[in-house]
Amino acid sequence: MNEAIFILAGTAALIGFGHTLAGPDHYLPFIVMGRARKWSITKTMWITFLCGVGHVLGSVALGLIGAGLGIALGKLELFEAWRGNLAAQLLIIFGFTYFVWGIHRAIKNKPHTHAHVHGSGEMHVHPHTHGSEHAHPHKMEKRTMTPWVLFTIFVLGPCEPLIPLIMYPAAQHSTTGMLLVSFIFAMTTIGTMMAVVLVSTWGIRFIKLGAVERFSHALAGATVCMSGLAIQFLGL
Repeated sequence: MNEAIFILAGTAALIGFGHTLAGPDHYLPFIVMGRARKWSITKTMWITFLCGVGHVLGSVALGLIGAGLGIALGKLELFEAWRGNLAAQLLIIFGFTYFVWGIHRAIKNKPHTHAHVHGSGEMHVHPHTHGSEHAHPHKMEKRTMTPWVLFTIFVLGPCEPLIPLIMYPAAQHSTTGMLLVSFIFAMTTIGTMMAVVLVSTWGIRFIKLGAVERFSHALAGATVCMSGLAIQFLGL
């Protein structure tokens, strides 16, 4: 491998880092969903890792296949742009649907009071909710499809900057160069995703929402929806 490949690998690391930080869809869904669904940090990190792998592998495979078949860069970028729009639209749909469900859940679980009269004639009241999450937390968690939905969306979501990066080693007929650049880009992207999610997930555990806590699912859905809108209309 020549010196240009190593310079390109360093560029891939910088672009992967910047691309991930600039895209809120790379980390916000995991942060807010983890908080709303009360995932452990370990589970949140595993879901982030698997979604990150799926996110990167799709573009790596497309780039390597395209380079091997001699498909023009412009055509690959058009296909990646289409995938990007599709992923953004799915985030919007998923986020909005989850937001509506979260609002319904919050209204359904609105706190109310029960009066209890003891044999001595003493009476007291206490707040109470009828949320299925409180009654059957483990059962609800087993049935959730949220991680699978996120994984599917991330597999469809492209890593647009990767395709141009592997065109140079492809033009040099350097399979090792293409694999090196792809590996560096993938590790940087996934590592950045996990670092941001880890720090943020740990930090928000100390934030108490109080009475707003019952709206946590709605807030999570709204955040995911806004992430999709930012990608679709702001190009983040």
